Amino acid sequence: MTNNQEMIVVGKLGSAYGIRGWVKVTAFTNEQEGIFAYSPWTLNVQGAVREIKVLEWRRHGSGVVCRLDGVDDRNEAERLTNAEISIAADQLQDLPEDEFYWRDLVGCEVVNTKGYNMGEVSGLLETGSNDVLEVKAKSNDAFGKRERLIPFVTGQFVLEVDLAGKQIKVDWDPSF
Repeated sequence: MTNNQEMIVVGKLGSAYGIRGWVKVTAFTNEQEGIFAYSPWTLNVQGAVREIKVLEWRRHGSGVVCRLDGVDDRNEAERLTNAEISIAADQLQDLPEDEFYWRDLVGCEVVNTKGYNMGEVSGLLETGSNDVLEVKAKSNDAFGKRERLIPFVTGQFVLEVDLAGKQIKVDWDPSF
């Protein structure tokens, strides 16, 4: 891992599982098993960063657990509790043209069909039916808005995403 390489947080380690060094994993990937497609992981354990490989994993109840290289007992596993799991950005797979990673949308300017600048994407929410853009309004917003929540429904509310130009065109009333 080089210092200038962009890292993406994809999960977090939970508590130790059993006595042989297994740990519970909270994955931030679309499907929790998807986190195991990436290797190696970079762990941030209380500010100390280290690269580590997953030796094996399995489902456990509604979650997943794994055994990591060099972690052979419960005490070692407990030291990793709450460690962030990151991967190098170049490990992310390419997406089809009409799909986007959330991280690529954050920071994009949101403009409606009439050219009104509604603000900048500050985050996204997962609601179950569709994702929602959290748009932080400009400080001088003409409608007095601080934030807008716009459903990320392509073709209906989201008309165009220009990642190179960092702009999202929406069909959305700025007063809403």
